[in-house]
Parts: sequence; structure tokens; C-alpha cells
Amino acid sequence: MHDTWRAGGLTDVELAEFGPALTAALAWIAEYGDADGDGFLEYIDESGRGLANQGWKDSGDSVRFADGSQATGPVALCEVQGYAYEAAVKGAELLDLLGLDGGDRHRAWAAGMADRFRAAFWCERDGERYPALALDGSKRRVDSLTSNIGHLLGTGLLTADEERQVARMVASPALDSGLGLRTMSTRDGGYSPLSYHCGSVWPHDTAIVISGLVKAGLVEHAAGLVEGLLRASDAFDQRVPELWSGEGRPVPYPAACRPQAWSAAAAVTVAEALRAAR
Repeated sequence: MHDTWRAGGLTDVELAEFGPALTAALAWIAEYGDADGDGFLEYIDESGRGLANQGWKDSGDSVRFADGSQATGPVALCEVQGYAYEAAVKGAELLDLLGLDGGDRHRAWAAGMADRFRAAFWCERDGERYPALALDGSKRRVDSLTSNIGHLLGTGLLTADEERQVARMVASPALDSGLGLRTMSTRDGGYSPLSYHCGSVWPHDTAIVISGLVKAGLVEHAAGLVEGLLRASDAFDQRVPELWSGEGRPVPYPAACRPQAWSAAAAVTVAEALRAAR
């Protein structure tokens, strides 16, 4: 809503019509998204008939520790905390604009989220610090290195130094495949280059991280990811599939849609990043 308004897609009058929805959405983040009261948003399939994982990486084995073992819920994904932080801050700005109550309350909630995240999510391996993929149901850091951390860039949740560290990690050979961003690093026990969410490359995922690097003023770290997507696009005759192999030559995932809409939309983000780099 905020981004659409800033881009001129909503007049102030039209924005006011969304006031009740805005208030309700922000209330859900602060009051209902955190099922166990630990200060983070998490999910769990309580029915046993739904998706085990409810982030964009929704396959049953996508949330894995560095040793390859699977996490059990409730799961608090790192990027979801970034989405919630940005929503609270930008939502508070809209509340102020509309003359509605709650802006200061949601800004305070966001500030608390940043402190909690810094204390709970950051981990270290081989001398490198990075945010964990998630917290599991026992509040253990799910310490695999994944593309998820790139979604935190530009949300405001991280400090400038933390953003630079995340940028270094997503641009490292362990995650940058030369054909786009791997969903999981090559040094993790669950890594497989043609897995659905544990090592393959999804162009929309890469594009989101490129966009975050641009927003964070770290365009120089995006060059390898941009070049990788262009290289893969050439190999697929500019009809990029849903996902492809995270190493070697670009091989489509066997059941991937080809072409695929959000993969095609990645081209817009790449074009914007190239323009920002000039």
C-alpha cells in the first residue's frame, strides 16, 4: 500500500478508503502473528493437512539446519521479520498521514523487533556472521546459509554494517552460482543443486535480493547476480523457467513452469538495478 501510494498509484482520497484495512493489517502483525508471544512472527500447521512450511519456500524440507536436519515448528523465518518491520514502519507513516492513531505504537514495535532480531537470529560459522534462516520451535537458530537473508536488505531491520555483511554473503561463491542466487549455500548439508528450495536458483528470489541491494545502496554487490540471470536467460532463449540448477549449466527443474510469470518479471528488477548502477 505504501509503495503504491509513493509511486503515485493511490491518491490521498483513495488511500483513506483503505484506512480500516491498514489498521487491521497492522494490528494482526503486532497482536496475532506472534502465536507464542516471543516477539517474532511464526507459523505452524496445526491441522496436519496444510503446508508444513508457509514462507515462499513452502516445500516440506526447505527449512534445514546446516547439518541438513529439518527444523520443526513453530517456525519464525528471518525474512518474515523483515517484512513485518518494514510494514510497521511504513504503515505507521500512512496512519500519520491519514490522521489515524497508532503510528507511534507501531514504530515502537518495529524498534523492539530490530533489537530482538539482532539478539536472537545472528549466528557465526567459519568466521562469518549472518542471520539464521529461522528459529525453530525450540528457539534454536536454523543456521543454514540461504537466500532468505537477502530479503532483509532494504527493509530497515538491519543496520548499515549488517546490510554490508549480508551483501557480502549473498555475493559469495557459496550463494552466487554464476546463474543467479542459490536458495541454499553449497557448504550446507541439505544442499542439492536441483532441489526445489535447497540449492536451486529461482529468478524471482534473485531479483528480490538484487532489489534489496539497490535499496540498501549496495549496487556493487548485485553485479554478479545480475550477470548470472542474464547468462541463464540467454541459455533459455529469454523464456526463463520457474527455477533451475544451482551449479554447472542452467538445467530447468523437471516440473518447472516454462516460461513463468514471476520469473519473467525479474527482468524488470534487473533493468532497474542496471539503471541504478549507472
